[in-house]
Amino acid sequence: MDNVHDGLPAAAEKKSNLLARDWIAGLERGLAVIEVFDEDHPRLTAKQVGDRCGLARTAARRYLLTLEHLGFVASDSKHYWLTPKVMRLGQRYLASARLPRIAQPYLQRISSAIEEIAYLAVLDEGEIVYVARNGPNRVMNSGFVLGARVISHVTAAGLLLMAHRADEDLDAWLAARELAAFTPYTVTDKTVFRSNLTAIRQQGWAVSERQFDMDCRGIAVPLRDMRGEIQGALSVVMPIRQETQEDALGRVLPVLLNTAQALRNVI
Repeated sequence: MDNVHDGLPAAAEKKSNLLARDWIAGLERGLAVIEVFDEDHPRLTAKQVGDRCGLARTAARRYLLTLEHLGFVASDSKHYWLTPKVMRLGQRYLASARLPRIAQPYLQRISSAIEEIAYLAVLDEGEIVYVARNGPNRVMNSGFVLGARVISHVTAAGLLLMAHRADEDLDAWLAARELAAFTPYTVTDKTVFRSNLTAIRQQGWAVSERQFDMDCRGIAVPLRDMRGEIQGALSVVMPIRQETQEDALGRVLPVLLNTAQALRNVI
């Protein structure tokens, strides 16, 4: 976490025109406390929270007690954990955001045409967030739920959106992490990864096979607005079964491209 004094943290100064006098450091720190909890760290002490977000234990404890009072955190007097109330924050986005609401009937058309699960995904700090979905509720390890976040290098939507990032942003993203392997097929070599992104940018669509799940294939196309700017990715995630990649592309890609073009006229 960036150090915060009387003004903006360095990252905020770079990305925002917000004046230092308008920056509320306490709000940033409170949100940072919420974000330290994850699958690997579901229950934490105040010291552990402070260590993970750059706060002294006493300061972290005050934030945790405030969040507990507001109902976002629960405690047994030693450990703290998030409550279901935190989910309201994400639900507020899904309820108020314009793009998922506009895209929903178009996703329904995709899933009806090809009988697969269709998604709208957006990129958030190197992760894919699925903000709308429609399709059959088949049992799949990679049948992502609404609101799911997945590291971008293992999904078709993630590859598609990463391929259209500015070179300097991609350089910074790659420099900050290793590409984790989820299957024996996951691309973890950064040179190969960048080469794949170049090909995706040139061809205008992405396909991902066995990168996150051994029986999973994804196909994605960019969703552009009327100005041509990419707002997200339309994708289909499906089991590979006995279908070849060529056959899957022939069946799914035209539907995705036609739907993206239709959506472009209304967003």
